[in-house]
Amino acid sequence: MKHSQLTGFFICLALIGVCFLPWVYIESKNILVTGLSAPDTNFGKPGLMIVIMSVCCAICFALPYIILKRFNVFFTAFMMGWSIRNFIILTACFMGECPKKYPAIYFLPILCLACLLAALLYKKKL
Repeated sequence: MKHSQLTGFFICLALIGVCFLPWVYIESKNILVTGLSAPDTNFGKPGLMIVIMSVCCAICFALPYIILKRFNVFFTAFMMGWSIRNFIILTACFMGECPKKYPAIYFLPILCLACLLAALLYKKKL
């Protein structure tokens, strides 16, 4: 609890890094989907929202204002929901074909949960 803000800041940086790693590979179309690149699919850029929210969270973790700590809980909860959405959509089997999952797609919700816990464990000095 003492170092939750510093830990949360570094987790946000790790989340940004995970968005550049490969998440899934669709063999039939020979497509490698990362957080910021999903060519020839309807996924768009699934990790772009994670990157934007991670930057907002990192700013909230870095600055010592109490109102930013409260906003940070909202940002991290939204980011957690978005990561679960990405996990469900990208790893779903379609017409009998399941994409090959890489470890980065598993790190995404785990790191978002850790970021949420770091935001919730903020202790204000009295």
